[in-house]
Amino acid sequence: MRLDVLTLFPEVFAPFLEASIVGRAIRSGLVTVSCTNFRDFARDRHRSVDDRPFGGGPGMVLMCGPVFEALEHVEARAAGPSKRIVLTPQGRRLTQSLVAELAREPWLVLLCGHYEGFDERIRLGLEAMELSIGDYVLSGGEPAAMVLIDAVIRLLPGALGDEESAVSESFTAGALEYPQYTRPREFRGMTVPEVLLSGDHQRIAEWRRQQSRERTASRRPDLLDNEMS
Repeated sequence: MRLDVLTLFPEVFAPFLEASIVGRAIRSGLVTVSCTNFRDFARDRHRSVDDRPFGGGPGMVLMCGPVFEALEHVEARAAGPSKRIVLTPQGRRLTQSLVAELAREPWLVLLCGHYEGFDERIRLGLEAMELSIGDYVLSGGEPAAMVLIDAVIRLLPGALGDEESAVSESFTAGALEYPQYTRPREFRGMTVPEVLLSGDHQRIAEWRRQQSRERTASRRPDLLDNEMS
């Protein structure tokens, strides 16, 4: 898989792309991730990428020119179509099922907005998917891009040490994950449920299903409503 990130702050991605599962997947060749700076495609001596909004109002808006040229530069370097994604609070909400769809794409290009966002003609002209990671506002699209990159990469075959890990996690089956325990068996008066020590795999599986459903009903009943609708 190939991932390209278009951003004003490529430097914030360096430590993220070197660590944990993401870093291991990159080093093993499962995925390549490249960052491109919009500012490298500015045309004036100040390397301007934003300007005041027409009609007035606070903040600055990212201009069309540097964004279009950065994307065209990235896409010209490889064959085949990319899946363009604009990270924006106005976009479709990211879910685990959507992550699974995107993990099957060979090439994702992520565009990170900043300031007051993109000139509307960028959205119209690029015909990109608009994606939001939640109902809140960030200073820029970079944290959202990292969330998406992490979620997608962990679904790539070979990215996780145990492929069952991705299957049993929260939201994968439409519910929250069951409680997990490890050694020691007792810690400050808190003990591991006996069923997990029984060696009875059928009982353990049933306990986990029950715990998953109870936890979902308590914390995220909307997920169960979606399952029944």
